[in-house]
Amino acid sequence: MTTTPRTLPLAATLLTACVALYMALVALGNITDFGTNQQFVRHVLAMDTTFKDEDLMWRAITSRPLQDAAYVAIIVWETVAALVLIYGTWLWARRDHARARRFSTYGLLMVMLLFGAGFIAIGGEWFAMWQSEDWNGLDAATRVFTFSGIVLLVNHLPFGQARQADAI
Repeated sequence: MTTTPRTLPLAATLLTACVALYMALVALGNITDFGTNQQFVRHVLAMDTTFKDEDLMWRAITSRPLQDAAYVAIIVWETVAALVLIYGTWLWARRDHARARRFSTYGLLMVMLLFGAGFIAIGGEWFAMWQSEDWNGLDAATRVFTFSGIVLLVNHLPFGQARQADAI
């Protein structure tokens, strides 16, 4: 007799919910306290707290409208990722595993793209955020990227059919 183990779907549900909650809180915080992280984005893009190496400063974006457009795009991305992850969590809770896995994957990849490509690669390297003592979000971005990657892996662990003795 075969059975579907319940612990892996439960883990996927709860871990996806954790990332969904985190992203919802990040988006809500950026919407309700717009100015705080707006300054962060402005400083990173302007590269005004880096070493000001003339070979890199041509990359700086000092236009306030462009900086603010980038920040609004980040907030929209965070909000959509949160909504996709909330939907994925709901699907996990309903035991619609195939769709839950698919939507959770979309949401988790959105988070990983934002924090990996957006904050670590573009912010950290292209805009030399690593040089700033005041406006450096690389540690936080790395934590979110890593956690989201772990959740993505858990979401893709096989849990279809197992022997009764293996179902823990």
